[in-house]
Amino acid sequence: MAQALDEARAAAARGEVPVGAVISDPAGAIIASAGNRTRELHDPTAHAELLAIRAACAALGSERLTGCTLTVTLEPCAMCAAAIAAARVERLVYGASDPKSGGVEQGARVFSHAQSHHRPEVIAGVAEAQCAALLKDFFAARRV
Repeated sequence: MAQALDEARAAAARGEVPVGAVISDPAGAIIASAGNRTRELHDPTAHAELLAIRAACAALGSERLTGCTLTVTLEPCAMCAAAIAAARVERLVYGASDPKSGGVEQGARVFSHAQSHHRPEVIAGVAEAQCAALLKDFFAARRV
């Protein structure tokens, strides 16, 4: 989660919503990491999770991330959760819950649907206070 938080801080420094994601292989080695780049790339799909998934798939030469863990600072949205299922990520670890836009344990609950082709193991609340504080501070600074 430390690397994901670093990616989130870097995203905030770029003016992006501070979300960071890291994908590690079954041995725990980091394959890819990313922070949000939706504004920079003018791309609403450039969420940290999707950028990390794309980079990890490219690094492995496969559309599947079998055995891999995705660690992200914020509960993935429905779009990202669908991509996580499609990539067959084995384990999802996330920090802060997202009551407004979450798609895992809030809102759409993508992995709970019968149409979900894959349901990763989900571990929520890792470094939750740090992850939530980063987001709260980012948005508080914009309301001033």
